[in-house]
Amino acid sequence: MKVLVGVKRVLDPQVKARVNADKTGIDLTNAKMTMNPFCENAVEEAIRLKEAGTAEEIIALSIGPAKAEETLRNALALGADRAILVHTEETLEPLAIAKVFKAIIDAEQPQLVMVGKQAIDDDCNQTGQMLSALLDWPQATFASKLEINGDTAKVTREVDAGLETINVNMPAVVTVDLRLNEPRYASLPNVMKAKRKPLDKKDLADLGLDTANRMTTLEVMEPPARAAGIIVESVSELVNKLKNEAKVI
Repeated sequence: MKVLVGVKRVLDPQVKARVNADKTGIDLTNAKMTMNPFCENAVEEAIRLKEAGTAEEIIALSIGPAKAEETLRNALALGADRAILVHTEETLEPLAIAKVFKAIIDAEQPQLVMVGKQAIDDDCNQTGQMLSALLDWPQATFASKLEINGDTAKVTREVDAGLETINVNMPAVVTVDLRLNEPRYASLPNVMKAKRKPLDKKDLADLGLDTANRMTTLEVMEPPARAAGIIVESVSELVNKLKNEAKVI
């Protein structure tokens, strides 16, 4: 079985995001970047499928700037067999990303596609679902457990009411949650080996897709700073302030 895993380069979650000068987005100048945490879970699960003998090949796919090659090399160091970078300096919306994924999937013909349920930079949570619709494949979103049984995937999903277990026929698209697994760290020998693994580079324009954005960002701003807290001397004072000042009781 061939598994294709989506990998996105995002701002490191430990770094405080800053709005750029013209308020059109986040300032990424000299910012520390990393693999999207949800994508890490997708890569880890693909590796576990290969270690179990279920998957034969893992392909990591990223769509973004040239520096996204670093993120793909990290996926290769973790255990992916080869990688594909679709180069573009533009920020694409989920529908455009899904179209690019479909073009690569049509060429590679994987039996399973795994992506993070969302990216921490835009939190759209749309790409996997849109990709499923474009491919006309079954989808299983928010996966916290995955079992492959022949041509069927048994997926436990995290939903508002608790956990839901479904079976989907393969090929299928699965979006993964953080509780699916605990991602591993890349060892130094595997980091060195990753430099020799194949990484195919394609240009977005060569795919001939309509990836024009449908949304215009008017302004990006930082949230207002929280007011400093106060220390109260007694429970009665706390209740009084909650009732008369905060008016929450």
